[in-house]
Parts: sequence; structure tokens; C-alpha cells
Amino acid sequence: MQQQRYGYEQVITRQQGVGELLATHRVLRNTYMLLAATLLFSAAMAGLAMAIRMPYLGPFVTLGGYFALLFLTHATRNSAWGLASVFALTGFMGLTLGPLLSAFLALPGGGQIVMSALATTGLAFGGLSGYALVSGRDFGFMRGFLVVGLFALLGVILSSLFFDLSAYASVISGAIILLMGALILFQTGQIINGGETNYIMATVTLYVSIYNIFVSLLQLFGMGGDD
Repeated sequence: MQQQRYGYEQVITRQQGVGELLATHRVLRNTYMLLAATLLFSAAMAGLAMAIRMPYLGPFVTLGGYFALLFLTHATRNSAWGLASVFALTGFMGLTLGPLLSAFLALPGGGQIVMSALATTGLAFGGLSGYALVSGRDFGFMRGFLVVGLFALLGVILSSLFFDLSAYASVISGAIILLMGALILFQTGQIINGGETNYIMATVTLYVSIYNIFVSLLQLFGMGGDD
């Protein structure tokens, strides 16, 4: 009788493990599908902004719109409205990227700068996410570092609204790339180890990381951000 009960417990445990694995694969698949869709939509919005020669909206409108849409996405992450919110957020970020791309393309060799930044961003994301997937490691130990780093980044962004930090642009851009790379490892590790079950928020984290890496590489390749 006891052996039979032990056998039932093994079957239940195995079924639970299979269920958790399937759920993890579903979150991972949905995340990458939504990430691809939002990147394409964001690129289309950037192209639209460039086509209509949309001016730079200014730091207050840009940051205000970003945080408002980020809050909306977080609030609706468990409903169908969450999908609309994430496309609104990434579409807005694409629009704000358009004027920056136009400015770089107007520079001598600007097309090469943009393509180099785009290719490097793709390689960085592919390498980091691939490593996390293949290794299966849990990067939860990075949580404290990421929290401190993100608050420090927010402080730098707010300081840049009132002080000229252009002399430190290259250092700041390099630090952002390292921080966003760590965030990609952490988020991918959370997905494959069951720590993240909401694919909408996982998509937002990965999208924002890719976006910031791309913008920071643009600044580094564009003569240290001086332009």
C-alpha cells in the first residue's frame, strides 16, 4: 500500500514537472513572438516619424509618455488590454527614435553608424539570450545589482535634464550597454526557470533593453555621443 502511494506521488510530481516545463515553454514562445512583433511595429513607427520629419518631442514629453505607457502596460498586463498597451508603448518609443535616426543619418557616414549599431545590437541580444537558454542558468543573483543600476540610470537621466553631461556620454553609454546586457540575461533566465510567468512584462523588459543598447551604441559609434 505504501509502495503504491509512493508510486502515485512520483507520477504526480512528474506530471507537475511536465506542466511547469510546458508553461515555461509557452511563456518563452509567447515572449519572443510578441517581442518580434513589437520590434517590427516600433521600426515602422520610427520610419513613419522619419518620413514625416517629426521633430524631437523634448525630454519631458518623451519621458512622461514613456513612464505613463509603462505604468499602463503594467496595470493591464493580465488582461487583453495589456497587448494594446505594449504596442502603444513600443510604438511611442519607435516614434521618439525616428528624429534621432534622422539626425544620425544626416551625419557623414551616418548610414554606416546606424547599420553598425543595429547589427551589433542584434548580435548582442542573440548571444546573450542564446547563452541564457543553452546554459539554463538562473541569474537571480543579479537582482540587487540590477535594481541599484536601474535607479542609478534613472538618476543620470533626471540629472541630464538640468546639467550638461555630454562630457561623460561615452562612459554613460558604455555603462547602459552593460546594464541592459545583464538585464537580458536576468530576464531570460527568469523565463526559462519559471520566475517570470507574464509574457507581456517579459517582452517589455527585453524590448527596453534592446532599445537602450541600440541607442547607446549609436552614441558610441557617433564619435562618443558628441553629435
